Amino acid sequence: MNMPAELENRPRGETTRTGLSKDTLKQAFLDNLFYVQGKFPKLASLQDYYLALAFTVRDRLLARWVSTAETYTRTGSRTVAYLSAEYLLGPHLGNNVLNLGIEEPLRAAVQELGLSYDALLVQEVEPGLGNGGLGRLAACFLDSMATLEIPTLGYGIRYEHGIFAQDIVDGWQTEKTDVWLRHANPWEIARPEWAVEVKLGGHTERYPDDKGQERVHWVPGRSVLGVPYDTPILGFRNNTANTLRLWRAEAVEAFDLPIFNKGDYWGAVQRKVESENLTKVLYPNDEHLQVKELRLAQQYFFVSCSLQDMMRIMRVQEIPLTSFHEKFAAQLNDTHPAVAVAELMRLLMDEHGMNRSLAWKITRQTFAYTNHTLLPEALEQWPVALFEKLLPRHLEIIYEINDHFLEQVRLQCLTDTERVSRLSLINESGERHVRMAHLACAGSRSINGVAALHTELLKQEVLSDFHFLTPEKFSNKTNGVTPRRWVGLSNPRLTSLIDRKLGVGWLTDMERLRELEAFAEDAEFRAEWRDIKRINKEIYAAYLRSVTGVAVDPDSMFDVQAKRIHEYKRQHLNVLHIVARYHRLRSDPNLEVTPRTFIFGGKSAPGYYMAKLMIKLINAVGSVINHDPLVRDRMKVIFVPNFNVRTGQSLYAAAELSEQISTAGKEASGTGNMKFMMNGALTIGTLDGANVEIREEAGAENFFLFGHTAAEVARFKHEGYDPIHFYEANTELQAVIELIRDGFFSRGDGELFKPLVENLLWHDPYLLFADFESYVNKQMEVDQAYADREGWSRMSILNTARSGKFSSDRSIREYCDEIWKVKPVSITMADGFTPSL
Repeated sequence: MNMPAELENRPRGETTRTGLSKDTLKQAFLDNLFYVQGKFPKLASLQDYYLALAFTVRDRLLARWVSTAETYTRTGSRTVAYLSAEYLLGPHLGNNVLNLGIEEPLRAAVQELGLSYDALLVQEVEPGLGNGGLGRLAACFLDSMATLEIPTLGYGIRYEHGIFAQDIVDGWQTEKTDVWLRHANPWEIARPEWAVEVKLGGHTERYPDDKGQERVHWVPGRSVLGVPYDTPILGFRNNTANTLRLWRAEAVEAFDLPIFNKGDYWGAVQRKVESENLTKVLYPNDEHLQVKELRLAQQYFFVSCSLQDMMRIMRVQEIPLTSFHEKFAAQLNDTHPAVAVAELMRLLMDEHGMNRSLAWKITRQTFAYTNHTLLPEALEQWPVALFEKLLPRHLEIIYEINDHFLEQVRLQCLTDTERVSRLSLINESGERHVRMAHLACAGSRSINGVAALHTELLKQEVLSDFHFLTPEKFSNKTNGVTPRRWVGLSNPRLTSLIDRKLGVGWLTDMERLRELEAFAEDAEFRAEWRDIKRINKEIYAAYLRSVTGVAVDPDSMFDVQAKRIHEYKRQHLNVLHIVARYHRLRSDPNLEVTPRTFIFGGKSAPGYYMAKLMIKLINAVGSVINHDPLVRDRMKVIFVPNFNVRTGQSLYAAAELSEQISTAGKEASGTGNMKFMMNGALTIGTLDGANVEIREEAGAENFFLFGHTAAEVARFKHEGYDPIHFYEANTELQAVIELIRDGFFSRGDGELFKPLVENLLWHDPYLLFADFESYVNKQMEVDQAYADREGWSRMSILNTARSGKFSSDRSIREYCDEIWKVKPVSITMADGFTPSL
C-alpha cells in the first residue's frame, strides 16, 4: 500500500469521521487501520484493509444513525417493529457505499493508497441469517423502510452460525458450518446495557394482588440474558438510518466460582454453554424433540427480548403502556414470531398488572400477520407437552385466548361444530398441538398474503375459516425487492445506461422505468442493451469456470433456475426437459437448437433427502452432457455451489431466461422472479405466486406461459391424479424416464435415482408429468424467440420497463397506508455534524 506524502488536502470543515471527499476518506482509512485495527501497512492483511474500509464507511453512517434515533426519541414517532426470525442481508459494504453515493471518491481513495477496491469488497463474509426468500424479503423491506423514511426497528436473532455453506462433493450437497463472525462484524454495535432477562421452563403460581385480584407468577426453571447487537440500515441518499436489533443469548451468570472451586470446571461453565446454544445456529433441523425444543425456545427468546425492548423505549419516551398499540405497529413475518401474541399478553397482565380485557385489546391492535405459505405442513404447530414444558405460562394464556375466541366463534357458527374445531388454537386430532398460524390470526388486526393469487388461496383454502369469521382482516400485499441492491448494485452497467436515458432518481421511483418502453423500438438502444448483457455474461462465465471448472459460451442463452431446492419448485421438471433436449440432439445431431447454458443454484434443507437427490440428479446429468463431444458446444448444465446474495447479484444481471416453474397454487409469491425481471430476463413459468402479476405487467406476449392452473391442479387432486396416464401418453417422457431409471446418468446404477423415479411414476405430488408436454413445447417457443435477437432484446427491455410494481418500496407504501398507519419522518442532519452533550 502506498503511504501518501500529504493527506491534508481535504476540504476545510470536513472531519475524518464524516467527510466525503477523496482525501478525507484516505485519511479516515489510515486512521481506522492504525487506531482501530492497530496495524500499519507492512503488517496489514487484505482482511485488515477491508475492516479499515468498513469502519471508514460506518463512520459516515453513524452520524445519520444517531440523528435518526434522536429524532425518533424526541418526537415519539409511531414505529414499525418488524419481527422476523430470518434476515438474509447480503454484504453490507457495497450496499452502504451505494446508498451514501460515495463509490467514486472512495474507489479513488483506495486506488491512490495502492489497493483494489473490488478486492476489498470480496473480503466481506456474508451474514447468512436466513434460509432464502423469507429472510431476503425482510432485508429488502428494511432497505425500503429506511429509504422511505419510515421509523422502523427490525428485530431478530444474532445466530452465531448462519445457514450452512454448501459444497458439492461427487454431485451431492454437503454442509459446512457457516462462521460469518470469524473476523468479527464491523457493522454492529453491542448494547449490553439494554440486555433483558428471558425465562424458560418451570411452573406457575397463583396469588391475590393488593386488590384481591388473582395474579399469576411464573417461576422459571432457568433464565437467559438477551443482549442486543445493533446494525444501521441506511436509506438511499437520505439521512435515515434505521436499526436492525439482533439478540444474542448469554448466561445470566457466566461462571459459577463456588462450583469451580470444588473442582468441577464443566459445571462452572455449563450454564454459559447451555444459554449460548440458544442462538448458536440458524433454524436447527427440527426432526428430533430436543431440537424442536431449541427452535421453539429461539422463537420465544427473540420475541420476548423484542417486546421487553419496546417497553423500555416507551419508558424512555415517557409513553404509557396503554398506548403500546399506538406507539408500535408490530409485523409478524410468518408464524415464527407468533408466540409474541401470548408473550405481550403475559407482559401486560403479569408484569404490569393490566386486566385481561385491556391487554387483549392492546395486543390485537398491535400485531399484523403476514402468511408466507400455501403448504399446510409449513404452518407451524408445537406439541402441547413441549409448550407446557418450555413455556407453561404461555400455554395457560393460549388456553384462555382460545376459550374466549371459541365463544365468539360459536355465536357466529352456531351448530357448525366442525368449523369450531378447525378454528381452535389447539389441534385435538392425535397428539395435541398449538397451531401458531391460528394464534397469529386470532391475535392480529390484519392478515395478509404476499401475492394476489396467494391471498385468494388463503381465503379459499388455507385460512378459509378465519376469512369466513373476519373477512375484513384480509388483504393482499404483493412482495417486492429493493432495486438499489438488485439493479443499482448488481448491474452497474445497466444502471448507468438507464441513468443516461431517464436521468437519476428512478431507483426510488421505479414506475419511471415505463419511460424505457419508447427505447424498445430504438435499434441503437437495443444494441447497447445487448452489449451490457453480453459483458455481464462474460463476467459470470469467468466466475462459473473459477468455481466449477466448466467453461461456458457467453453467446449461449443463460437459462437460470436459482432458488431453494424443493419438490414443489420443480427443479426436476427442468431436468426432465434438459434430458429430453439431450435425447433429441443425440437422436438427431443435425437438429437446430439454440445453444443454452442451464444454470442451477440453491440449497436443500439438510434433512430433505428427495431435494438432495434432485441436486445429485442435476449434477449427474450435467457431468454426462458437459463431457459429451456431440452436444457440449450446444448445451451445458451447471450447478453453482453455495448460492447466496453475493453470487445472486451477478447471476441476476447475467440471466436471460428465468425459470419460475413451481406447481400452480404452491408458491406464495417468489421474489427471485422479480429480480430476474428487473434485470431484463424473460420468464418461463406457471400461473403461480407473483408470476401471475409479472405476466400482467410484462404483457402476455413477453412471458412464456405453460402448465395447469391452480384450479386445474386442485381438480386433479380432488378427482384423483394418475401420473401413469400422462407417462403412457408421451413417448418422449417415457424415453427421458428410461434414461434416468436405467442408470445412463449414474454409471449404470439403476438404484441411485429409483426413489425419485418411483415417486414420479406412482405419486407425482407436484404434477411434473401433467405439465411436461406443455413445458417442453413452450421451451421450443423460447428457442424460436431467442433466435430473433432484435425481438428478444425488445422483450427484455419491456420486462425491465414494466417491473416497477415489484419494487419493495411499493409494498412498504401499501403496508404503511393500509395496515401500519405509519407516516414518514424526515431526518435533518446539520452540516459538519459533531456529537455534543
